[in-house]
Amino acid sequence: MIKSDLVERVMEATGLSKPQAAEAVNALFEGMKEALLRGDRIELRGFGVFQVKNRKRGVGRNPKTGDEVEIPPGKTIRFKPGKALRNLS
Repeated sequence: MIKSDLVERVMEATGLSKPQAAEAVNALFEGMKEALLRGDRIELRGFGVFQVKNRKRGVGRNPKTGDEVEIPPGKTIRFKPGKALRNLS
């Protein structure tokens, strides 16, 4: 599923026009992006949780040369599916 599929679903479910549905989907994604940039946790009951996790630094290896490469610490986004979503499969 891609973003345009989500816009179509919103159109069907709400009766909004395509530009209005696209604006709603974009607003949702912008809100989620801003929350994650602040380090906030996003909990969608029945779906799952998005949260920012710290990634520790490490040492990797260049597959071509075999040289060790420093991997700097950083942040990553993790998704943990909710119970209802896990039970679907």
